[in-house]
Amino acid sequence: MGMTRKTLRELYDYRNMIYMLVRKDLRGRYKGSALGFLWTFLNPLLQLAVYTLVFSTVMRAGIPNYYLFLFVALIPWLAMANSVNGGATCILSQQNLVTKIHFPRQVLPIATVTTSFVNMLLCMIVVLVVCAFGVGLNLAILWYLIPTMLIEYILALGLAFLVSGLTVYFRDLEHIIGIFVMAWQFLSPVMYGIDMVPEKVYHIFMLNPMTAVILSYRDILFYKTAPHLNTMLLALGMGIFFLIVGWFVFAKLERHFAEEL
Repeated sequence: MGMTRKTLRELYDYRNMIYMLVRKDLRGRYKGSALGFLWTFLNPLLQLAVYTLVFSTVMRAGIPNYYLFLFVALIPWLAMANSVNGGATCILSQQNLVTKIHFPRQVLPIATVTTSFVNMLLCMIVVLVVCAFGVGLNLAILWYLIPTMLIEYILALGLAFLVSGLTVYFRDLEHIIGIFVMAWQFLSPVMYGIDMVPEKVYHIFMLNPMTAVILSYRDILFYKTAPHLNTMLLALGMGIFFLIVGWFVFAKLERHFAEEL
């Protein structure tokens, strides 16, 4: 516990470093491209167009306003996917910093996840506008977005700590995680409704932490109702679990990052 408190104090002292890394990543992500920062909004919109075409026209999802049904889940999913994929390489991609400069290594996964969520917040502006014109918004329950985003951030941070530490020692994990995230998307109710899940595997399906997160977003933005308390508590519990596991695994592994790199 003493080491944890010391690390938290150090992270607070290095908060400007986190800010600078996030700012650098956001500004440099589309540097040199013709459309620049507009790709922040165009990427999810183009993915939405492809998924909507496939599941509304080709595979016949049969859900009214399917583009909105998908959109309100796709943006949070992309934030999680980018956090996990980016977390897997955030230490390896900053080898010079890790081997030559003293700072709490937790700064790197925190900056990676924060960048993904800042990006998500910007995209949420588009989501809110599209929902307002599509199915309308219930302003009285929009505040539930704050705890829902916080829960997802906690979960993403825990997973980023876990994969960023492990990938330093097991380099193949970077590629395995890419496949895992792709499979995880299809095992989460991003492109389909929870009612399509067979009853016999429903309880196992709910063990997926992103299930509860996506259901909360969809309740707030698509169905315009408050998310179920049990759903949010389940997501929060799993988020805290992964944060604790990820934090301690990372803390144990980061002692020898310099030698491995």
